[in-house]
Amino acid sequence: MPVRARRLIRKMRGGAQAHLLEGEDGAFYVAKFINNPQHRRILINEWLAAEFLRYLQIHVPDTALIELTPEFIAGNTELYFSIGSRREPVAPGIHFGSRMAVHPDRVAIFDFLPDKLLAKIENRVDFLGTLVFDKWVGNADSRQAVFFRARAKAWTPLKGEAPSRIGFFAQMIDHGFSFNGPHWNFQDSPIQGLYFRTSVYDEVRSLDSFEPWLTMVRNFPLEVVDAAWKGIPRQWLENDDDALEQLLETLVKRRAKVADLIHDAWRKRASAFANWR
Repeated sequence: MPVRARRLIRKMRGGAQAHLLEGEDGAFYVAKFINNPQHRRILINEWLAAEFLRYLQIHVPDTALIELTPEFIAGNTELYFSIGSRREPVAPGIHFGSRMAVHPDRVAIFDFLPDKLLAKIENRVDFLGTLVFDKWVGNADSRQAVFFRARAKAWTPLKGEAPSRIGFFAQMIDHGFSFNGPHWNFQDSPIQGLYFRTSVYDEVRSLDSFEPWLTMVRNFPLEVVDAAWKGIPRQWLENDDDALEQLLETLVKRRAKVADLIHDAWRKRASAFANWR
């Protein structure tokens, strides 16, 4: 069931001009809208990426379908897109929502941490798994992440379960330019998809450092792809059914190619992997 928007908080940074909303369920969501300036396909990319990353057991926000009614839009005059000197209204309907992991007014959320704290992130190895993902889906953007302090179980495939404790956690966000954004193709640039703070890759010694994610992608279940596809609202697809089917068929064929793409990234940007020999 879609979550109906209850309160507009503020506009967020970024080309899609997302907005922070409170839903009627009491949660807070970064919402990307179907008529955003980048393209409605951005919502499909976000939806698919979140489903795939969850299967890879990487920390990403929970997602939801967000409903904006005509009455909500009419009552919130600050809900609009800035297109040059013009204001364009947000369309009513079903949109994409990325749920905030913590209450934004009670817990600080950072998009930057100093190196000393970056080294102490509980789920730091998620950056390695996410690079595997980004190479697989052809993320044409740099890797984006946010950080917060929380009491949570620091679980990843490499670390197993850890006792509940307070620490810094990373969430991987902003996947709209998976599949090269609205173009739905794969550029495979060696330097794309990397996080700009390359110290997160200091644990990398070889391709083996990217396990178990290389194996998980190589054996990625078709059932997960199919379920993610079926969850996409019809209103987001319009006439893109055939194009999306072709995109996902290509994605499945790329599963065995990811190790080579990681290796190419190391060869072209060796400075990002200081300890790879």
